[in-house]
Amino acid sequence: MMQLSLLATGVTLLLLLGWSLVARRPVSHIDKGSVQALETLIGHDRAASIVTGPDGAILYCNAAAKTGLNAATARTLAGALHDIIANPGAILFRLETRAAAQGAAFEDVVTRAGHLRLSVHKAGEAQFLWRIEKSAESPQRGTDPIPLPMFTLGRNDAVLFMNTAARELIGERARTLDRICPKLPLRSGQLNDISTKQGAISCLAVELEGVAGRREVFLLPGVAATERQPDGWAFFDELPVPLLKLARTGEIQLSNRPARDLLGVPTCQGLTLGDVMEGLGRSIVDWLDDAAAGRGSVHSEILRIKREDKEIFAQVTLNRAAESGETVLIAVLNDATKLKSLDAQFVQSQKMQAIGQLAGGVAHDFNNLLTAISGHCDLLLLRHDQGDTDYADLIQINQNANRAAALVGQLLAYSRKQTLRPQILDLQDTLADLGHLLNRLVGERVVLSLSHDPVLSKVRADKRQLEQVIMNLVVNARDAMPEGGEIRIETKNLDLTEPMRRDRAVVAPGAYVSVHVIDEGVGIPRDKLQKVFEPFFTTKRTGEGTGLGLSTAYGIIKQTGGFIFVNSTVGKGTEFQILLPAYDAVDHQEPKLVADSTPIEQADGVVLLVEDEAPVRAFASRALQLRGFSVLEADSAEDALELLKDKELQVDIFVSDVVMPGKDGPSWVREALKDRPEVRVVFMSGYAEETFGDTQAKIPNSVFLPKPFSLTELTETVQRQLVQG
Repeated sequence: MMQLSLLATGVTLLLLLGWSLVARRPVSHIDKGSVQALETLIGHDRAASIVTGPDGAILYCNAAAKTGLNAATARTLAGALHDIIANPGAILFRLETRAAAQGAAFEDVVTRAGHLRLSVHKAGEAQFLWRIEKSAESPQRGTDPIPLPMFTLGRNDAVLFMNTAARELIGERARTLDRICPKLPLRSGQLNDISTKQGAISCLAVELEGVAGRREVFLLPGVAATERQPDGWAFFDELPVPLLKLARTGEIQLSNRPARDLLGVPTCQGLTLGDVMEGLGRSIVDWLDDAAAGRGSVHSEILRIKREDKEIFAQVTLNRAAESGETVLIAVLNDATKLKSLDAQFVQSQKMQAIGQLAGGVAHDFNNLLTAISGHCDLLLLRHDQGDTDYADLIQINQNANRAAALVGQLLAYSRKQTLRPQILDLQDTLADLGHLLNRLVGERVVLSLSHDPVLSKVRADKRQLEQVIMNLVVNARDAMPEGGEIRIETKNLDLTEPMRRDRAVVAPGAYVSVHVIDEGVGIPRDKLQKVFEPFFTTKRTGEGTGLGLSTAYGIIKQTGGFIFVNSTVGKGTEFQILLPAYDAVDHQEPKLVADSTPIEQADGVVLLVEDEAPVRAFASRALQLRGFSVLEADSAEDALELLKDKELQVDIFVSDVVMPGKDGPSWVREALKDRPEVRVVFMSGYAEETFGDTQAKIPNSVFLPKPFSLTELTETVQRQLVQG
């Protein structure tokens, strides 16, 4: 028997070694080469051996499993065992949970056909190797593989299984959770009153979530400071849950393997909790001391684990215990990375919404002011030539007004509420046109190289905004290489046949154009990498950057329907990747943009100007009159409709603000067009076009003019509308 046991163990280890070469990621099937390797290793093993993947799906089974368990026809391991074990799901869940935490587990099961030993080894991510062996002798009493009291819960808190230790503690086979824990709900990671054959005692309960609504609960009797201490702290290595034993000053006195795996350290000897975790917001020592003394209400806290390879968060729950008359703490750790990620996404969405509301409000009011400032400046420039002493001052006013408008545009870009003018672009031509400017931006120390896919697909984007994104990435790359180096811009086609998951984004299958901006600079530290797209965050020194560049790029790309990602290694460089949907331009006619350079014939006519902001209305009225238009003014939609009641009044075009007190622009225009359907319309607004784009699309012969606009942009837009009519 000893020789057979050693032989079985050797076969298992050999299989694990071979399987580790092929089990690199979770799959729903394995390739032909892997099957051949498994056949060579255990194909003729007399014990039934099965490899499972996610949700217990059978990836491979040997001949013994096919004949003895009908594994060839079953889809899952539970299905293969259903004929010989009454409730295989609960047993398999227990074993898989322990194997996931400890690497391996086994359990002896009594069946109608005799005794079976089920053993499982972790064989990859979400993959397990199972061996089902017949036992000639019945398991001896006291050889429970789980010495701690443990039970499995199903739906409605039904107790599906209790091990020997749990039955001895409770005194019977309980059927429901309220028999074990009279004060529901059960609090995982905390002390609970448990009904035992000696009466109610305080136990630390640790609950593991499982599949199909099952939960596995471990009980640790006598860990309260007022109770007896745990015997030799042996339970640490028995629980498949990360545990730390802490002194009230923070020193880690004991740790189990799951805890060390979570912390990413080979040993915790000589370390304190503050050495491996951060982010509490107060002194960790004070927090531990309060918990040890029972001061206040000590809740679970989520802390960041200090790991360089990846970012992990842990929920830490503290419980008191006694040792040699001293109070110590048992810390139960739970991986809270997914919870923190969801929380971060929620906070990010709230941040985006708040910034969008702020930017929208600021843009409307600020753009009205800028329209009045730059507009009246344009009127003054019409009366001054370059020889006048005031000309330079007027130019300064005009340029700074444009800079202010660009700053508002950056906020709108991040919140994805700017007005885009998309058109079909060939990125090779776009980057070629931009190349001269980029070479001037990078300077003499930096070499700029372009590499294109020879059959690059087209994209649909706002040319000016996309150029701004590329320029921003190139300037950042230049600043990251103070001693010089090379910046590479590469474009290529990318066809995704399945969803690509990266960071928190999921890129749907389809055809994309990928743009890479790669530098050889100082790189971005890992802890700052996830913040680079946040507004006002910058790694540059004070005065060298606003922190809006990358956030603007992020907003532009997302509003265009694309994705932007970043990879960086400190000391080696950074790579930004932009993914834009490839666009098929066949049978598609681009709409004409307002800013068309085609010469316009001189046109005159009657304009009804509706604008509630007096300075904007004054500028627009004077600008249109200077170009020969007759202008009727109204400061509200109601006044405009009152003027139009005069059937003798001839109006050729409506120029209206969109957002006004009372009726908004589209509402009064729709009403006016019922009696004057031939009148053309120009809408103007400091808000983004997308906020009412669908409404405007339903109004015939209408265009949109975003604020702030210049004298020339206003008059040319009105003229063009009349000429097209």
